[in-house]
Amino acid sequence: MDDAATAKKERDPAWWGRRAWSLLSAVRARAPLVQCITNLVSMDIAANALLAAGASPAMVHSLREVPDFTPRCDAVYVNVGTLSEDWLPSMRAAASAGRPWVLDPVAAAASGFRMEACLELLALRPAVVRGNASEILALANRSVAASSNFKGADSSHESVDALEAAKALALSTGSVVAVSGAVDFITNGEQVVGVSNGVPMMQKITATGCAVTALIAAFVAIEPSDALVAAACALAIFGLAGEIGMESSKGPASLRMHLIDTLYCLDEETVTSRVKLSLRP
Repeated sequence: MDDAATAKKERDPAWWGRRAWSLLSAVRARAPLVQCITNLVSMDIAANALLAAGASPAMVHSLREVPDFTPRCDAVYVNVGTLSEDWLPSMRAAASAGRPWVLDPVAAAASGFRMEACLELLALRPAVVRGNASEILALANRSVAASSNFKGADSSHESVDALEAAKALALSTGSVVAVSGAVDFITNGEQVVGVSNGVPMMQKITATGCAVTALIAAFVAIEPSDALVAAACALAIFGLAGEIGMESSKGPASLRMHLIDTLYCLDEETVTSRVKLSLRP
């Protein structure tokens, strides 16, 4: 299929619905093993989200286990939320083990140590970097050459404000960059996909961002050759689970429960008709 035909296909909302369902179905069928070196706050919800989607989580962070364990995994997820000097060598080793991997640069600009750690990891070429607008702006500001054309470092940090920074970061690193917000933007530096699924209440649940990044890793395990599509579909699926879960929820605690239940119960008709993905101009 030539580039024009591919672009036309990807502008069809029905194509995205079918693609999201096929990837979720493949996760359920293959149960990819995802090694998670993630923060202490997110371990529970990340593991439960992966299990509910059909993947197999492994919270393995010991440096001594990485040489034996990581090469057997289908994907690796690295999250710096509760970063420590003890865990950083494990993160570097797992990211260098030859498996597709995903980076969540939590609060990248909170300290010099954290920023330098994120930049070291970014140099190891994650398949996907997923962060909020402030995190992506901070990384782009430090890692993209001063001559680049990204804007918005002084913005109010909505996801759209970080879009040009995300494009520049993707082009400079070779990673797909996903910016979470009211609308999620996913880019490889040239193409941009927008995802409009989700509800504001999800921001009131600790580590939902961490959980969706873990889900992205599971989808990348299934589709390592197209991390843009994998990341976009994972974000849409997770956001859709939040939308449906919100229909039965009274607040953040019940939404957390219903979100995980919904992720487990999603069916083809629901996914194909309700995911909101689009290829942006």
